[in-house]
Amino acid sequence: MFGKNLFEEVTSKLSETIANSPAKDVEKNVKAMLGSAFNRMDLVTREEFDIQQQVLIKTRTKLVELEARLVKLEAAQNPAAEENMVESAAKVEAAVESVTKADSAE
Repeated sequence: MFGKNLFEEVTSKLSETIANSPAKDVEKNVKAMLGSAFNRMDLVTREEFDIQQQVLIKTRTKLVELEARLVKLEAAQNPAAEENMVESAAKVEAAVESVTKADSAE
């Protein structure tokens, strides 16, 4: 009986000492400082980053598609410059394919 009470008392004192130790205070202060620093940095969550990345990919794809459409419309209006437009259209279509492949990879 005496041994069990002694063990419980020592365990209790150790828990108290650890809870009140300067190391625990330092840990709390460091966590608070880091939390404050991260809040001031305007960081985003991984989820927010992934959403914005998808929006950017869709926007880039739409831009490339619109550029290709513009090149075709300009070529239709000006047949003399059609050769240059065909080259530009080929470049734009290649860009569309690369963006589409990048979308598929992700």
